[in-house]
Amino acid sequence: MTKQLYVGKVPVGGGAPVSIQSMCNTKTDDVTATVAQIHKLEDAGCEIVRIAIPDEAAAKAVDRIREQISIPLIADIHFRYQYALLCAERGIDAIRINPGNIGAEEYVKAVADSCRKRKIPIRIGVNGGSLEKELRAKYGGVTAEALVESAMGHVRLLNKFDFDDICISAKCSDVPLTMAAYRLLHEQTDYPLHLGVTEAGTPTMGLIKSAMGIGGLLCMGIGDTIRVTLTADPVEEIDAAQRILRASGLRKSGVNLIACPTCGRTRIDLIPIAQEVERRLANCDKNLTVAVMGCAVNGPGEASAADIGVAGGDGVGVLFSKGKILYKVPQERIVDALMTEIEQM
Repeated sequence: MTKQLYVGKVPVGGGAPVSIQSMCNTKTDDVTATVAQIHKLEDAGCEIVRIAIPDEAAAKAVDRIREQISIPLIADIHFRYQYALLCAERGIDAIRINPGNIGAEEYVKAVADSCRKRKIPIRIGVNGGSLEKELRAKYGGVTAEALVESAMGHVRLLNKFDFDDICISAKCSDVPLTMAAYRLLHEQTDYPLHLGVTEAGTPTMGLIKSAMGIGGLLCMGIGDTIRVTLTADPVEEIDAAQRILRASGLRKSGVNLIACPTCGRTRIDLIPIAQEVERRLANCDKNLTVAVMGCAVNGPGEASAADIGVAGGDGVGVLFSKGKILYKVPQERIVDALMTEIEQM
């Protein structure tokens, strides 16, 4: 089990539930736009949010943003350690840095001292695209071993200055490489791990890459907090993260929809029915397994674990629960009948 730290009031590691993160794509010093986006993210289920701090104006906006939101706020810092100090002074909940790119050790010490004083955790964010040149040369490019050596070198640097409230990420856009790096980190350290596949792409491919990388690691018991990176509205990252956590068996809230792929036995237009059920259940937070099956003969049996489900016949369907048929219903009313049963559960 990893160590536990707190980002605001959200526990990370130490057996706490895996938390969902995202990052604003607004201009940080546009406080109105940033706060509005954070509220949308929170409404969607985001539990920790990160903001970019590219300049002093962004750093000086932290307190104005912080006072208008209720979820923890992380500052993303590169190169200028002074921005980390400004954010710490203004009530930031955590800081993400790469200690290797903010200059001399005395600058790292200044950040460590400020964060220790205020009990602000630091995430060491190692990225394949910004791996140190000497490590690229040593390992012949970006490798899992190089990413881990970079991360652990930064850990030792913070430890040198008596700082230990650390989370680690080691991301790249290559899924197998990312997974290998996190497996090595899991073996070598007990610091909590922030999972992600960086630059995963648009929702179509990005969700697949993230489901493989993040979901695969979670199924191995690796990972304490996650961000799904998508080239899209950040709110879409939250939905994707929730789906990954449910598929990994780590979150039970919300509907688990199962549906058969259809075959030659199917006598009902199942695909649009399944899509309509998914759409109408999108905001349902009941902990239910709902089945949409194409064959009335095998459907109830194959989906016997479902709390409620429908199976198609020849112009007529059946509703069933835990494998037992409840009643028949005409095909045109099958979705409405299913939704009525779910509302009563």
